[in-house]
Amino acid sequence: MTPSSVIRPSRAAAPAGAWQVEVRRDEGALIELAGELRDLYERSPEATPFQSHEWLSAWWGWYGIRGRLRLVLVRYRGRLVAAAPLMTAGRWGFPVLVPIADEQSDFTDFLLDPAYADGAVEHLARALHGMRGRCAIDLREVRPGSAAHQVVRRWPGRTWPMPASVCMELPCTDIAEVMDRLPRRSAGKMRAKLRKIDVRGITVETVPPEEAADAIAALLDLHARQWRNRPMNPEHSRERFRRHLAEAGAAMVREGRAAVLRYRWDGRLVASDLVLIGHRFVGAYLYGAIPELRDSVDVTLMLLREDLALARARGRQAVNLLRGEEPYKLKWRPRRVQNQRIVLGRSFPAAVFAGLALVRAGLAARRHHRPATVPLPTPPRDEAPPEAAAHDAAREDAAAGGTGREDVPHPRDDAMPVREGLSARDAMPVRDQMPVRDQMPVRDAELVGETKPVRDAEAGARKGGQSGDG
Repeated sequence: MTPSSVIRPSRAAAPAGAWQVEVRRDEGALIELAGELRDLYERSPEATPFQSHEWLSAWWGWYGIRGRLRLVLVRYRGRLVAAAPLMTAGRWGFPVLVPIADEQSDFTDFLLDPAYADGAVEHLARALHGMRGRCAIDLREVRPGSAAHQVVRRWPGRTWPMPASVCMELPCTDIAEVMDRLPRRSAGKMRAKLRKIDVRGITVETVPPEEAADAIAALLDLHARQWRNRPMNPEHSRERFRRHLAEAGAAMVREGRAAVLRYRWDGRLVASDLVLIGHRFVGAYLYGAIPELRDSVDVTLMLLREDLALARARGRQAVNLLRGEEPYKLKWRPRRVQNQRIVLGRSFPAAVFAGLALVRAGLAARRHHRPATVPLPTPPRDEAPPEAAAHDAAREDAAAGGTGREDVPHPRDDAMPVREGLSARDAMPVRDQMPVRDQMPVRDAELVGETKPVRDAEAGARKGGQSGDG
């Protein structure tokens, strides 16, 4: 019997027994539910490749910690219609829930079948709000139009949206049309660079699925050479990242959700590019090139031409250059897409946690010379005035018996109860995880009771940079 819990819906939601919500905490859940999660991803038009089962399960295999999984599933008459792949974590000393693989993902979101959106969102929001032991849910990179925004609108408590990363996006078109958008002099230079690439005789091929894992390993070797003697995302050099990316990338290539492009010059491998293929866009996640190639051609222009061609061939709307506002992206005059960090409050300490996140968001905006437009916290769904909201928060905190980090107020009368069936191990106090040698800071990691890594002794490394960086 798996350690899951069933939540009965409210009477007005649907006929008795139509809706069912469960919280899976066992390590085999991602494997057991692989088929259902893949099918739900295909029915979730706003989901990105970072919510695909291949990406999440591979990440959990190399980074996950036993006891931390919280996979929230919503079914309607047995059919999976919404899912929130989450895990427990500690951030700044606060116990929170975060999306699986959020450190290596450029977008975080939930899975949602729009055909069942009204009921599924309502049940998902209530289930997430009713779970015990975490003060907030921290969604750090929410793309505009995501399913998470629908959950925010139905959230029974307080929410705090704030600016996050900026992504650059180009409409799916021919490279010639991209040139036409540039000033005449710049366009002329770019066309000359394209001719130079063609004259060099550099060829490109799409790696077949059976060679994808080896091709990604070679890509990471090229990436390391490209960044030698320069600051590089340290996680990209670690063995667990290599294994995660090879496993996830190979599986996504098989499913048509990624492609590895290999560039050769006189038969020699000189560059490689991992491209993630979503429902609406093609994302340039990571590439590598030998340093000598940069002395001969414009590498980013070479890659962009092929990424645009791939997006057109797959019928996607855009090429997304993912997080970061590096100069090499800006020269194409892309559209800026602003991600949001959204904190969903579940208990009184969430306000303190969100306040820290708001301060950090403002500092990041100043550091990147962006307007620090930080929205005010949104009121609860019943739109009570601020005074009433503050009074309710204080009353709930008093009912919970204090303001400690682990103190969680009793659920609202109309919230669906979550019966998690805590074991003796799960009831043990939360302990901060000690740092592990040769890894990035693990301030976001925490152990619940006696937890062990799934495949690797290291856990909780930060992404430490932007995906798809140059």
